[in-house]
Amino acid sequence: MIGARAIQGLGASLIFAPALALIVDAFPLAQRGQALGLNALIVSLGVTAGPTIGGLITESFDWRWIFFVNLPIGVVGLLVARRIMPFRGGRGAGRLDVPGAALFGVGLAGLSLGLSFGSEWGWTSAPLLATLAVGLAALGTAVLVERRQRDPLVNVTELLSVRLGLPLASFLFSIIALFAVGFLLPFYFEELRGFGPLAAGLLLTPYSIALAVSSPLAGRLADLGGSRWLPPIGLGLSAAGLFLLSLIDAETSPLEIGVWLAISGVGQGIFLAPNTREVMNALPTEESGRASGLIATTRVVAQSLSVAIAGAVFAGLGGAAAGAALVGGGADSTNGVALTGTFLGAMHAALLVSGLMAAAGAAINVSARLRRPANTPRL
Repeated sequence: MIGARAIQGLGASLIFAPALALIVDAFPLAQRGQALGLNALIVSLGVTAGPTIGGLITESFDWRWIFFVNLPIGVVGLLVARRIMPFRGGRGAGRLDVPGAALFGVGLAGLSLGLSFGSEWGWTSAPLLATLAVGLAALGTAVLVERRQRDPLVNVTELLSVRLGLPLASFLFSIIALFAVGFLLPFYFEELRGFGPLAAGLLLTPYSIALAVSSPLAGRLADLGGSRWLPPIGLGLSAAGLFLLSLIDAETSPLEIGVWLAISGVGQGIFLAPNTREVMNALPTEESGRASGLIATTRVVAQSLSVAIAGAVFAGLGGAAAGAALVGGGADSTNGVALTGTFLGAMHAALLVSGLMAAAGAAINVSARLRRPANTPRL
């Protein structure tokens, strides 16, 4: 399972970076925000359909079909990608930074693996500590190696700059908040409220639909010169939606939950396209592939962090155990009220932490604007 998850994550990263660069290159610079908004729309449609289709498959067939159904989709995607994204030789004299690629690969793999399986292995277990130690050591060594490379895979100086580093850091926190919702709420809908997988998937769709609607609009507005404060406003709105979600209880209506999800989704949609546009514009046009690679890597690391943080808070406060007991008939026992209280307390804390992550991303984005030199062009 570990190997399969690692391979799947690697494949997603390999296709996301060149695909994003191709989308950006297909539009003129003045329409870059529109291109990124359309990209976010496509991703959101996939996120919207995923839980619903997954729930339908789970209810109708064996759960393993969730993985099997992706095989023909992957084959079609491979054929389409091969046709529309042909390999082209490098346009410059730079060489592939093999040491940097190897060290960053080992480092990010170790970090992602440890964070993804921390709850299963135990946060103080020897395998987890060893995996994280190897990952952190490789990343630290990579930084030292990259500073001495003539053509580094990652320019550390650029990465620490206000123009590139802070928007990437803000993006990291936004994805941590974004994926925590899809990870946490199915437990609430299925274990506490008793909805089936299909219904739980449908109840999550306001989040992705709102993101899909707002992203192209925000991207177009960014192209018209109104992107300066869109990202922090969007993440602030997303944080507000998550804070409201952290107040739900066992009697909250699905309509109310849908409204809070939509608010958070709109905020993410307002944030993503303009912020990604800033990251892409931070590097020269001919380096759009490197910029999209940084975005893809940040996304993968943030997804691992999101599950690790939300899962650790939820399980650490007894939410996972209480949910399992409720599913096993605990709701009808004398301690059903106590189990429900424990479950909701853990859920509230995990959603609150996710909201704080979004708020932190908004604060970082504001800092980027206040610290940017006055002669820096508006994006």
